[in-house]
Amino acid sequence: MAQTVSPSISRTQAQKVADVELQQVSKYFDGEAAVRDINLTIREGEFFSLLGPSGCGKTTTLRLIAGFEQPTEGNILIQGQSMRRVPAHRRSVNTVFQSYALFNHMTVKDNIAFGLRIKGMGRSQVQQRVTDALRLVKMEAFGKRYPAQLSGGQKQRVALARALVNRPAVMLLDEPLGALDLKLRKQMQVELSNLHRQLGITFIMVTHDQEEALSLSDRIAVMKDGNIEQIGTPNEIYDCPKTPFIADFIGDTNLLHGAVNFADSQVLRVQTPEGTAVMVKRSPEIPSDLKAAVVSIRPEKIHLSENRPLNEGNCYSGYVKHVMYLGTHLHCVVQLQTGECLTVMQPRTGESLATETPVYVSWRPADCLALAA
Repeated sequence: MAQTVSPSISRTQAQKVADVELQQVSKYFDGEAAVRDINLTIREGEFFSLLGPSGCGKTTTLRLIAGFEQPTEGNILIQGQSMRRVPAHRRSVNTVFQSYALFNHMTVKDNIAFGLRIKGMGRSQVQQRVTDALRLVKMEAFGKRYPAQLSGGQKQRVALARALVNRPAVMLLDEPLGALDLKLRKQMQVELSNLHRQLGITFIMVTHDQEEALSLSDRIAVMKDGNIEQIGTPNEIYDCPKTPFIADFIGDTNLLHGAVNFADSQVLRVQTPEGTAVMVKRSPEIPSDLKAAVVSIRPEKIHLSENRPLNEGNCYSGYVKHVMYLGTHLHCVVQLQTGECLTVMQPRTGESLATETPVYVSWRPADCLALAA
C-alpha cells in the first residue's frame, strides 16, 4: 500500500491530541434547536459513528465539523485548533456524501484530481496522487471512465478516492453507503473497514443503520432530538443501553413497563400492569429509589422450550403466535398467558415449530436490564 496516502500530519504519542472536539455546541435554525449543547471528543485514528433516527441532528453535527454550517453557540476544535471563522475549504477534513457528488462530464481521474488542480498542484504530483488514490480503492482500471459508466459501488469508491487524495486528517462520511443495495452495502462495509485500518486516519460517519454502526465503529454516539443520549463502544451501546430509547433503537429488544415492588442488594422485581413479575439482577446504575422501570430483554437472550426449564429465574408459559424462518434462526412471537407478547430469536435445530404450540419462555435475571422509566 502506498505510504503517500497516509495523513499529511505525523504525530507521535507524546504529541497526540483529540482530532475533533465539540465544546457545548448548539445550532439553531429559525429559533429551533437542531443540536443542543453537545460535548464530544473524537480520538485520533478512531472510527466514530453518529447514529440516530431522521431529524435527530446527526447530519447537522457533521456539517458543523465540516464547516458547511457555523455553530450558534460553542466551539469546534480540529487537531487542537479552534475552527471559529475557518471556512470549510481551509479545514483538514474531507466529506464523502451519499449522493457521491461526482462531476458527470469528467472522467474518474479528473474527478479525483479536481481538488488538487484547484490548489495549483503540479501535473506530475497530481498524477502520482491520483494513481495512489485509485490503487487504494482498487479502481486502477477505471480511470478513463465517466461516472455514468460505473456501478453504484464503483462510484462510491471514486468518491472515497477523491476525498482521500487531499490527505485529510479527518474523513467525514455522510450516509456513505445509503444508496447501495443490501449485498453491495455489506461488501462496501468490509472495504470501508479495511480502508480505515490501512490509513489509520480518523473516520466520522453519520448513519441511521444500527447494524452498520455496530459493525464498523470503535465508538458510537446515539442521538435523539438534537442531544447525545449515550456514547460508548458497540458492546456498551448494545449490552448496556442507558435509556429505553437506546435499548429499543439499537437492535431488537423486548420492553416491559412496570413498577418495582421488591428490591434487595442482588435483584429487583418489576411487576407489569398485566401481572408479569420479572426478576432483574441489580447493577450499580440502577437507582436505589427506582419506582417505575422498563425491563429490556434481547430476543437472543430468551430461551424457548416446550418443557418447563429449571433454574432460569424468569419463566413464563404461553403459546407461539407467529414464526418466521430466517435461515439459521427462527424469529418467534410468543404470547404469554398474561397477554403480553415477546419476540424470541431461536437457533434453528431442524425441528419445525408450529403456531399455537404451547411453550415456555425463560431467561436469567442477569440477561435483562432495568432502565428508569
